[in-house]
Amino acid sequence: MVIQSRSVSTEDIASIRELIGSNPSWHRTRLSRELCRQWGWFNHNGQVKDMACRTLLLKLEALGYVSLRKRQGPCPNAYRNRTIQYVFHDTTPIEGCLQDLLPLSIEVVKDTVSLFGFLLSRSLPMPRSMDQA
Repeated sequence: MVIQSRSVSTEDIASIRELIGSNPSWHRTRLSRELCRQWGWFNHNGQVKDMACRTLLLKLEALGYVSLRKRQGPCPNAYRNRTIQYVFHDTTPIEGCLQDLLPLSIEVVKDTVSLFGFLLSRSLPMPRSMDQA
């Protein structure tokens, strides 16, 4: 089978199981780096393809081929899946002619980072007509 653009044989799976079994104290990063060295799996800069290998290991685990040690800590990309708390703010629509609202000004407001992040997380997709333009 091919995972992460690499052909994975039954022999590869057996060697991964052997590596896990003979090194129970190794964390996932140590395991993936050693696999990269054994397989000669390096990028164009000569660095091990650590993240690709860890993803390969996770996919093998999901398929039931290997059992990995528990993670040492939270996923470093935990922010990707976090939920942003609602920030109360005035949502009263501003209606009327632009001329009636003049003069307009833009001001930097301090301590609005949480509101800004909340509004960005809730931003609506562009209307279809603008998206196609």
